[in-house]
Amino acid sequence: MHLILGGNENCVNFGEIDASCFVIPNKVRNLHFSYSRLSLPSNAILWCRLPCVTPDTPTRDKPPLPPALYVVATPIGNLEDITLRALRVLKEADLIACEDTRQTQKLLNHYGISTRAVSYHEHNEASRAEELVRELKSGKRIALVTDAGMPGISDPGFRVVALAVKNGIEVVPIPGAVAMISALAASGLPTDSFRFHGFLSPKSGQRRKILEALRSSVHTDLFYEAPHRLKETMEDVVAALGASRPVVIARELTKIHEEFLRGPAAQILAELNSRGEVKGEITLLIGKTAQSHASPEPEQSIRGRVRQVMAEQKLDEKAALKAVAKERGISKSEAYREMQRSRP
Repeated sequence: MHLILGGNENCVNFGEIDASCFVIPNKVRNLHFSYSRLSLPSNAILWCRLPCVTPDTPTRDKPPLPPALYVVATPIGNLEDITLRALRVLKEADLIACEDTRQTQKLLNHYGISTRAVSYHEHNEASRAEELVRELKSGKRIALVTDAGMPGISDPGFRVVALAVKNGIEVVPIPGAVAMISALAASGLPTDSFRFHGFLSPKSGQRRKILEALRSSVHTDLFYEAPHRLKETMEDVVAALGASRPVVIARELTKIHEEFLRGPAAQILAELNSRGEVKGEITLLIGKTAQSHASPEPEQSIRGRVRQVMAEQKLDEKAALKAVAKERGISKSEAYREMQRSRP
């Protein structure tokens, strides 16, 4: 095999060499290489054009990480969804403040990062924020992370960021994965105007009030929701916004069991009811109201609709309730419970 090593105008012709295995030395004239072992066919011609780097060549390493609070986005499921910049910050920071040290340690171990981590979560956020700001004032470089996604977005982070800003400390965002943006981009719903509301209230009355405020929304509205409340929430969506309101449920984004459910609200509710327990991280997206026609259904309570059906179709209350439940894509018992909740 014929071997030529070169860079710019410096090159070295080694001529014929043993092709079975060869070692490139560390120094050839003024060229610096790392050792490499290759196995190639005996008739191969190898031309390696390498950069000309001499002992006097200045390094192009990035400058040290300056003191600041770094708000670092971490993967929302797939550990590959992290930027090179984020990894550098996590590696060079003096301290990592994280929502759950055990969860963050999995990420750090995966990438061989040994930076010390401390907890920063909703139960110690107020006191720990003051501690972190004191460290920042002393010139420390602190990375703020949560279990998944961007700190401060429906996760701890706001207090320490606000306190750092108040104290004149530089706050540097390190962008990355965010569940709501990923869900929106792949939802198929309009993306020209959208609103993110965080987590819906676990209380039915408050949740229904929030949803009813979206009846005439001209935006795509995004929520996070707990999996064990999803079916109940979808019942409220159907009751408050109507069976035909477009809905997308994004579940377990970037993970093995990633799933999108797209369709009218009643259809999505029926699909969920046909399944067992709902599991995973949930993002709920509700499409904007249709402008071409006004639907009376969202404005009318189940009690009012039952009375209307009784009068129009000459049915008793039980039969009318069954008809309204079918019309809205919910079970008769669900319709009954809603009718009882609206009783004066």
